Amino acid sequence: MALHIDLADAQFGVVEHVIVRNEKIAVSTFRYASGVAALRLKTARANIVVLPYKGQQIWSAEFEDRDLTMGSMFEEPVDTTDYLRTYGAFFIHCGLAGVGAPGPQDTHPLHGELPNAPFQAAWLEVDEGENRISICGSYQHTIAFSCNYLATSKVSLGFDETWLTVDLSVENKRNVPMDLMYLGHANFRPVDFGKLIYAAQYDPASVRVRTSIPAHISPAEGYVEFIEALAREPVLHHVLRPDLAFDPEVVFSIDMMAGLDGWTHAMQKLPDGGADFISYQPAQAPMTGRWLCRTPDQQGLGIAFPATSGVEGHHREKAKGCYVELAARDTWSITMRMGALGAADADAMEDSINHIAGR
Repeated sequence: MALHIDLADAQFGVVEHVIVRNEKIAVSTFRYASGVAALRLKTARANIVVLPYKGQQIWSAEFEDRDLTMGSMFEEPVDTTDYLRTYGAFFIHCGLAGVGAPGPQDTHPLHGELPNAPFQAAWLEVDEGENRISICGSYQHTIAFSCNYLATSKVSLGFDETWLTVDLSVENKRNVPMDLMYLGHANFRPVDFGKLIYAAQYDPASVRVRTSIPAHISPAEGYVEFIEALAREPVLHHVLRPDLAFDPEVVFSIDMMAGLDGWTHAMQKLPDGGADFISYQPAQAPMTGRWLCRTPDQQGLGIAFPATSGVEGHHREKAKGCYVELAARDTWSITMRMGALGAADADAMEDSINHIAGR
């Protein structure tokens, strides 16, 4: 049985305070100068910060003293629900009314209501038998005549692991079906000459670059030409050379393939032989996005975004059939793993990826 520890907003002060400790892990509460509450999980191999009441975002993730989190213009989270006014987390739950940029017929904000959702409850689960700790939380989103769901998030860290397991479940509490759109926005830091390796065919039919330009970005010189080249040869972005023009961003849709165990994997293999990775099950998230941004102010790599939908907003995605129809009183869930690997484990994952893709 895991030990369940309820959390309260009053526990989060300006001075960091340890609330759980054993010989392998310490959990502390603190509050950023912006007022946003945060939990730190600290082991010999990991330093993780989660925002328990703000979308249950994983604000930062360090493994083996290396920061995996994207570089952004934000030194700390901001107390706002505006997606672009507090952007720089390692991981963000996106959805559920829609993902991506809203279209003319949509009413949801950019990437939906979930990224900065005010979670009403948060708690810890500590399982010393399994050497694992989890930060959990729940958010009930109710709008009269429209929607009523309960989202429950769980971020788990093994005491000796260099990766996180992230779970989300969504219960439709209405007596009619619910349209659900989800995207797991995992934002790694790109490393010069890192190599992208993933379980898909490396051809234009399977790795499709977005050629439309959303209203919230302004392309730099040479951007359109770069996009046209990637549309012809997606392998051009597989090695993250410093001169590649991911400015302000490049987005792909990828047809990922699953292994016999139902899991798929994508990784940034580092020059030193290690890797950053994300793994998930396409049966839960049949669509995959990729996001790259390398500018003087932002450095972000979405190696693979597990998703139920594309990023064109609710109306367009529903018209394409890219959503989950969650039945009345039913529950949808997803499990993801993400983090860092040493050289031997990175080689083993690369072999697995190549086996899945038949390379």
